[in-house]
Amino acid sequence: MDRISIRPYRHRDEEAVIRLWEECGLVVPWNDPGKDIRRKMTVGPGMFLVGVSEDRVVATVMAGYEGHRGWINYLAVHPDLMRRGIGSLLMERAEHLLKEAGCPKVNLQVRSSNRQVIEFYRSIGYKVDDVVSMGKRLDADE
Repeated sequence: MDRISIRPYRHRDEEAVIRLWEECGLVVPWNDPGKDIRRKMTVGPGMFLVGVSEDRVVATVMAGYEGHRGWINYLAVHPDLMRRGIGSLLMERAEHLLKEAGCPKVNLQVRSSNRQVIEFYRSIGYKVDDVVSMGKRLDADE
């Protein structure tokens, strides 16, 4: 694995983080990544981690815990650095933070068409839950 340090997100990382998310295909029209970052910084900001190599943001993970379940969002590793253990390392750190907070279970969502990412999560111990994921936009008028 390339030499990488993991630390909490800092405001000055925003542009690099959004660029990484775009390169990884995580940005979708209905989610404004800048708004997502600003929202995260108001709730559990210490659980938003970045991986840095040679002063460059190359990976991210956004974890959260509301008292019942933990969630993982925006796990990203620069495409040139995939399959080097960086994603697993970030997940270990995020899971550690969640466990320290008392979290008993972690949930995450992956687009069903993203087979590569589903296999990655399986390889680190995640299983498909027999549930239906549902959602409702509350910010549709923004």
